[in-house]
Amino acid sequence: MQSQNQAHATALLRVSLGIMALAHGLLKVFVFTVPGTVGFFESLGLPPFIAYLTILAEVGGGLALVLGIYTRWVSLALVPILLGAAWAHAGNGWVFSNPGGGWEYPVFWAIALLVQAGLGSGSFVVSRRFA
Repeated sequence: MQSQNQAHATALLRVSLGIMALAHGLLKVFVFTVPGTVGFFESLGLPPFIAYLTILAEVGGGLALVLGIYTRWVSLALVPILLGAAWAHAGNGWVFSNPGGGWEYPVFWAIALLVQAGLGSGSFVVSRRFA
């Protein structure tokens, strides 16, 4: 059983990861636009439906993490999204500040999601039943 400090630290990680996922999904909708995101995915040789699934996963998964809903499963479900992002940015080098972004940020994010999956929801969840 986690101590109260561990539970709060776990929740902080969960909410941070959720906000990041939500922000990236909404970035694809409102800044890059859905057609722009689809076009980018197609330029990588991916089928268009992968762009829609990615947006859905980031927005839906982000909200679920912020609320503490099925944290372990949602965290695991987002890992392939981040590994795909690492693949998409692999040719740009190590540092994410490189033109086009590097691959270390999505790899770190994927690892953080694996840690979250291992830790669970922590405190401050909408419902313990769905945590």
